[in-house]
Amino acid sequence: MQPTWKEIEQYAKEWVIEAGESIKEALEGSFQIKTKSNPDDLVTDVDKSTEAFLYNRITSTFPDHRFLGEEGVSEGIEDLEGIVWIVDPIDGTMNFVHQKQNFAISIGIYENGVGKVGIVYDVMKGELFHANDEEGLFVNEKKVTKQTERPLHEAILGVNSNWLLEDRAYQPELVQLAQKCRGTRSYGSAALEMAYVAVDRMDAYISFNLSPWDYAGGAVLLEQAGCKATRFTNEDLSFLEKGTVIAAKKQLHEIVVQQLQEGSQ
Repeated sequence: MQPTWKEIEQYAKEWVIEAGESIKEALEGSFQIKTKSNPDDLVTDVDKSTEAFLYNRITSTFPDHRFLGEEGVSEGIEDLEGIVWIVDPIDGTMNFVHQKQNFAISIGIYENGVGKVGIVYDVMKGELFHANDEEGLFVNEKKVTKQTERPLHEAILGVNSNWLLEDRAYQPELVQLAQKCRGTRSYGSAALEMAYVAVDRMDAYISFNLSPWDYAGGAVLLEQAGCKATRFTNEDLSFLEKGTVIAAKKQLHEIVVQQLQEGSQ
C-alpha cells in the first residue's frame, strides 16, 4: 500500500528536525569551509553530511523515489518522472558560516513535476514551514489561512541589494521597484524568503540566479498559500535548470512581472 502524501510529509518533517539537531551540534564544534563557483559561494562538510543523511533516509525508506540535491551525493537527474525529492541541505550557507542563523533545510517533493510536499526548516529558530497538497500550509502545526494582498507602495520586497547596485539586465527596473515599495529585505536564504512570502511576512521575493533546490520547497509552500512563483518572463519554474525567480502574492506578482518586462523590451 502506497503511503499518503501526509505520511510522506511526516517522514520528511522528522528527518529535517533530526538533521537540524546534528547541524546545531556541528555549530558547537568546528567544520571545514570550502568555495565552489566563486570565493563567496561557500560549502561546508556539514552541507555534505546533511545531504548524505537525508539521501540515506529517503532512499532506504522509499527505494522507488528519486533524489536531486545540491551537493551531489547522488547522480543528477534529467527528468522529473515519478516521485523526486529536491533537497538543499543548508540554504544560506554564508549565513550558517558567519551568523550561525538565518539558514534552512529545504525539501520539495514532486510527482511527475507537480509539487506535492514542501518543507523549509529554520534550524536555529525551530520554525518548520510545511505543506502538502491534501491539507495546505502550516508553520509548525498551525495552519496558515490568511494572505493579505497589498499594493506595491505598501509592499515589502525581498531583493538582494547587489542586484540593485550592479550594472546588469533589469537593474533600472529593480531600482524602480525598490523606490516604489514600502521597504526591501535581504535575509540571504531563498528558501526562507519564499516561506516568508507564503506566510505573509513579505509580499514578494525576487532573485536572478537560483537553482532548483533553492526554490523547490518554497514553491510548494507558495502554491498552497495561493501565491505564484515564476521566472521573470512569467514562465513556469524549471526544477531541472537554474534561472530567475519571482515569488509573490498573485496581484503583486503581475505588477512585478509587468514592470520587469517593460524594462527588458
